[in-house]
Amino acid sequence: MINDLYILIPSRIGSTRLENKPLINLGGKSLIQRVLNNALEITDKAFVATDSDLIKNNIIDMTSNIIMTSTDHISGTDRICEAAKILNIDEDAFIINLQGDEPFIPKKLIEKIIHDYSNNTCDVITVSTKIKSNEEINNPNCVMVETDKNQYATKFTRSDNVPNPRRHIGIYGYSFNILQKLVSLKPTKNEIKFKLEQLRFLENGYSIYVSEFNEEIPPGIDTEEDVIMANKYIKDK
Repeated sequence: MINDLYILIPSRIGSTRLENKPLINLGGKSLIQRVLNNALEITDKAFVATDSDLIKNNIIDMTSNIIMTSTDHISGTDRICEAAKILNIDEDAFIINLQGDEPFIPKKLIEKIIHDYSNNTCDVITVSTKIKSNEEINNPNCVMVETDKNQYATKFTRSDNVPNPRRHIGIYGYSFNILQKLVSLKPTKNEIKFKLEQLRFLENGYSIYVSEFNEEIPPGIDTEEDVIMANKYIKDK
């Protein structure tokens, strides 16, 4: 049973593919505003962790739940760990790392993460969903996950060399205690090669349980095409 839940959203301005990505307009709200709104529907202990005054100023009228962090972090995981320390979160508190470019994560998915974490033994929990097309499989921004029969991750990849592939959703849950251990690990060769931070966790022996969520999850925002599709999704809802 989880009694102490935090949702921490790492957000930085320096995206290499989309300029000022968190501030992109999606149907009248910025990307980061949409992500934060979703999180605040789950818990009032949802915070944006950022190093950018532009992001801070974009959401300051919505909430004071903004944690200013260092500009030196190499990953969102490092950034939310600093935010958790600033918030003085208890070691056993459950933290959901909600990526700042996932504006359409359903509330039911977050609830499933909480349920599955409470009912399975794992260091980290994450999510997968069904692959809908070959186009998805061939998209280099689509990360796939392979699991064993008990739904524990055995492989993450950007290639299609996975039997029965499922798309990995970039959301993670862990205790603050485990989070601190994860950020103390050095990046592995495969993490650097494939740009997949979760490989660091696996290759250091941390267990990752993969919740399966098969309802619709529109893709996150990585490219201009994603922005077009997101605005179409909002318009058609």
